[in-house]
Amino acid sequence: MKAEFDCQQCGACCAYFRVSFYWAEADDAPGGTVPAQLTEAINPLIRCMRGTNSKQPRCIKLEGDVGQHVACGIYERRSSACRELMPGDEKCLKARQHHGLPT
Repeated sequence: MKAEFDCQQCGACCAYFRVSFYWAEADDAPGGTVPAQLTEAINPLIRCMRGTNSKQPRCIKLEGDVGQHVACGIYERRSSACRELMPGDEKCLKARQHHGLPT
């Protein structure tokens, strides 16, 4: 039986991974939703959320304290990378373990 994880009490993934996505997901491209001013270019085709391309990543829009109470400041406009990560999946568990949270 898999444990249930509440993302609003976790936030580990937002402070562990580089949040990379196709450039056209940003709102300076037609149909894009991620605020472009919150991103940085990795290469001509890939962007990431500011704050996540470092040795100690933390998304610029992660609000709160990891493992206590968190929220995404652009939840409805988040990238596909964020939408694809699921509570309890392999990436989630890896991030939780890094932050010393129960897995």
